[in-house]
Amino acid sequence: MSLIQNCYVLSAILFIIGIKSLSSPETAKRGMRLAAVGMLIAIIGTLFNPHIVTYKWIIAGLVTGTVLSLPISLWVPMTHIPQRIALSHAGGAFAGCLIGIAEYYRYHLSLPSLNAGIIGIEVMLAALTFTGSLMVAAKLHGLLPGRPMIYKGQNSVNMVVFILMVVLLIYLILNPTLTILFYFLLSLAFLFGVFLVTPIGAADMPVVIALFNSYGGLTSAVMGFMLANRIQIITGALDGASGFILSMLMCKAMNRSVTNVLFGAFGKTQVTSSKPSSPSLHDKPVKTMMIEEALALFAQAKSVIIVPGYGMAVSQAHHALREFADKLKNKHISVKYAIHPVAGRMPGHMNVLLAEANVPYTDLFDMDDINPEFAHTDIALVVGANDVTNPAARQAKSSPIYGMPILNVDKAKKVIVCKRSLNPGFSGIENELYVQEQTFLLFGDAKESLTQLVYGFKNSW
Repeated sequence: MSLIQNCYVLSAILFIIGIKSLSSPETAKRGMRLAAVGMLIAIIGTLFNPHIVTYKWIIAGLVTGTVLSLPISLWVPMTHIPQRIALSHAGGAFAGCLIGIAEYYRYHLSLPSLNAGIIGIEVMLAALTFTGSLMVAAKLHGLLPGRPMIYKGQNSVNMVVFILMVVLLIYLILNPTLTILFYFLLSLAFLFGVFLVTPIGAADMPVVIALFNSYGGLTSAVMGFMLANRIQIITGALDGASGFILSMLMCKAMNRSVTNVLFGAFGKTQVTSSKPSSPSLHDKPVKTMMIEEALALFAQAKSVIIVPGYGMAVSQAHHALREFADKLKNKHISVKYAIHPVAGRMPGHMNVLLAEANVPYTDLFDMDDINPEFAHTDIALVVGANDVTNPAARQAKSSPIYGMPILNVDKAKKVIVCKRSLNPGFSGIENELYVQEQTFLLFGDAKESLTQLVYGFKNSW
């Protein structure tokens, strides 16, 4: 077996072990390192390919990528990681798209039908992943409205564009030399990526990021067939399958169907009803508390469940939260973290933040494991989480989040919510939890509030 093939086999083994390690927070860091080493070995092996004529452009690409990646890795704040990941998907997809275009441009006059079909599928997936990922990043960064951008008949238009792409792909397979078909297919794919994301609300972005991760993996796998590169087929298949499985798990956590995932119809595509809306929660009384009052409640507690959300990421409160949790533990108070699968703006967002703050993995509990414990806990401390704690998901059939599994925060004996204001969350829905009898709101920046709790803890206990 050649050196290149040995490198590819070793890379594939490291990728598989790496993905397996990502299934647990305790081994995830090791899995990422193994996968990174696997990618390095794959790159080194590829550099020994005898078909390489010159290394000039390869070296230029390696240097450019390294120079660009360092500031991105060091300076992009944790709150912007979701849109950075979306941009990474877009960059990889665009590179794949350019490779597909180059392959067709070079060989279209002599392409067999099968090869033309492979190239057509590759550029179609790459193009829609590119524009779709850019749309995701723009919505997450606030450059586009977070609400679903809808119009009457939108689903029909999307379906027509999708069918037209399939028809063009079939014609391209039958007539590989008709370049106008190829570039028309490419243009529609770019457009379809935009159409996929516009009707999707920003609250659904964790699912969409996982979905485009899957599309990017499939693009890589098809590119592997196009270039006869085994390692690309393996890594692309692994990436595509893992991304698809993750998107299925995200859909389950948000009560979405498989059809929604495949066609991107997450958003509400009906024209908004003219019925009067229900009274605003702002018209109902809410209970507020000061730091001293919160400390008094914690002093009497025996168990606390912490519910982190995107607000924690925005205020960078995870370090202060871990310090406060440590103080509670020192007083023999049971502390657990309830992690909703779609809390934050990407899959695993809360886990990453808490790991950065050195929160023990053993303190983190998934929704299904922690939900039965809320009814027996003394205090549920909500830090910036909104939609994933909203009881409307259980009872309000008119709510956009109706049917979405939530954390049973409202069943705790006492609920303390760290929140800047009563403004709704990413989905734009007011939270009924805030007006319930046992709920108290601790207004202010979450990091500042938790820091004050830590300081007050030292002085009063």
